[in-house]
Amino acid sequence: MAVFAVQYVYTDDTEQVNAIRPIHREWLQHLLDQGDLLASGPMVDYPAALLIFKSESLESVNHLLDQDPFDIAGVIVEREVREWNPVFGPFN
Repeated sequence: MAVFAVQYVYTDDTEQVNAIRPIHREWLQHLLDQGDLLASGPMVDYPAALLIFKSESLESVNHLLDQDPFDIAGVIVEREVREWNPVFGPFN
């Protein structure tokens, strides 16, 4: 299994982001419970988030991310997914 770091950048429409957030967090909790998501959270003072996934492939991560309620609602304006090599810490 590989580890992937994902960065989301959100739209400036904070009202829409806030409206979708509860459903987005339920979706994330499900992925955490099944072991696909290792960590996630918003950036401070910047409309973005960092998500860490464990997955077989980049394609698998992108397939999961396409199902994110935030993505479906169109509040993500930029999504960057990169394989990450965590040398130190709980994700190696």
